[in-house]
Amino acid sequence: MAAVAALIPAMLGVTTATASAHTAHPAPKADAAVVTLTYDASQAGQWAGAISQGAQNWNAAVHNVRLEPATSPGSANFVYVATSGWPQTTLGPIVPGGRRGEVQLGQEAVDEGYAMTRITAHETGHILGLPDDYSGPCSELMSGHGPGPSCTNAKPSAAEAAQVDRNYAGDAAAPAPKRQQIVIDAWPAPALAGAH
Repeated sequence: MAAVAALIPAMLGVTTATASAHTAHPAPKADAAVVTLTYDASQAGQWAGAISQGAQNWNAAVHNVRLEPATSPGSANFVYVATSGWPQTTLGPIVPGGRRGEVQLGQEAVDEGYAMTRITAHETGHILGLPDDYSGPCSELMSGHGPGPSCTNAKPSAAEAAQVDRNYAGDAAAPAPKRQQIVIDAWPAPALAGAH
């Protein structure tokens, strides 16, 4: 009996210590918070489906930033606008509270056979701070129109996603460049490329 009586407090002590260890888990660090960027697609017309899919592709690939539609157009961190020319975009990384970005989704690229979702996801990559790499393979979203219109991949590669995660790591996203830079994704038509 004495042995059992001695074991009960010991068991209670273990139980109490175990319970307090479970309640003492540290809270997630503030720098682990996801940066939410909001967008306004109200001026994008026929691009709405491509914008939604492009945002879903990015959200599935990255961990430190999330793209969401804005609750009101004026509150968006960046805006998508349908245009008749070639796509062009503000080069980010765009951050909440910073300058507002703009993605111009150009019909000219669609007319030349490029996939709308790839265009949209590629241009969103610029908003997230990625430059063009036209010499890259189709598996790289930021190769843009380099692989030609037959390339319809609209998902970032693992390396591209990792760079975006680095751009939005820490207490705050990477500081935006002091000077606004616009990336124009224009490519000469094949017939004009060799002309002198």
